[in-house]
Amino acid sequence: MTHPLTLAFGTMQFGGRADETAARAMFDACLAAGVTHFDTACGYTEGASETLLGRFAAAQREDLFIATKVGYDGGGGRANLTRQFDGSRRRLAMDSVDLLYLHRFDPDTPLHETLETFADFQAKGLIRQIGLSNFAAWQVMKAQAVAAGLGTRIDAIQPMYNLVKRQAEVEILPMAADQSIAVYSYSPLGGGLLSGKYSQGGTGRLAEDSRYAARYAPAGMHDTAARLAQLAADWGHAPATLAVAFVMAHRTHPTPLISARDLAQLAPSLAAKTLRLTDDQYAQIAALSPTPPPATDRLEEA
Repeated sequence: MTHPLTLAFGTMQFGGRADETAARAMFDACLAAGVTHFDTACGYTEGASETLLGRFAAAQREDLFIATKVGYDGGGGRANLTRQFDGSRRRLAMDSVDLLYLHRFDPDTPLHETLETFADFQAKGLIRQIGLSNFAAWQVMKAQAVAAGLGTRIDAIQPMYNLVKRQAEVEILPMAADQSIAVYSYSPLGGGLLSGKYSQGGTGRLAEDSRYAARYAPAGMHDTAARLAQLAADWGHAPATLAVAFVMAHRTHPTPLISARDLAQLAPSLAAKTLRLTDDQYAQIAALSPTPPPATDRLEEA
């Protein structure tokens, strides 16, 4: 059976690089393309992302899947999570969300306290599903065990995954498949590196954000981006389209979170929704970057 090609849209740039007019245009374009999953977080653009998304989503809330995140700052304690989630729902103008993530692992707060808080949100009908973002595989499994003891489960994870950041292939994606955890992976374009725009003098996060610049600094990553651009030209696609299609084509079928600052920038990523790579095409793209070694590092058995 052929797995459907699915995309989600990340609204991190709403109210920041994307003003309200640009954000609305992208929201409408996603709906027109059949994308109904929208992702935000309490800290994105100082709350503007949630405010704009809530405004756009209000007229068709029941047809949409809305996810937000708490706990990136201030830790995973009950008081902080409750305060942040109350703020998220207020900005979204929604009584509940479909998916709530813990934005990152907090080593200083017992997972039981964090997940008990999420389970309470769930029991009150404030959230449907529980998610974890930026967690290692062992941290997810630890959380899954704690959640089971609370009568619930981890429904979704949000790892970074793209052609030049493939660590998720080693344990995270196989673990999620084994546990029937949905994967909504972010940065399919590697901060814009895989769109090819930087080699043409374009600007974006790699040029404006020191964290992204450091994350994608290795020369090998830039070489991969250049070779992807050439392959895309040979095949008649935009590099961004191939980068997003590569993520979707992994055997575990993650759902990439696409994003952009305007409609023109979004179009190549949206185009991946109708591009189904052949096995040979997937292999050619995968060959552009190193395949990470297996978890046990027994290369002779890979």
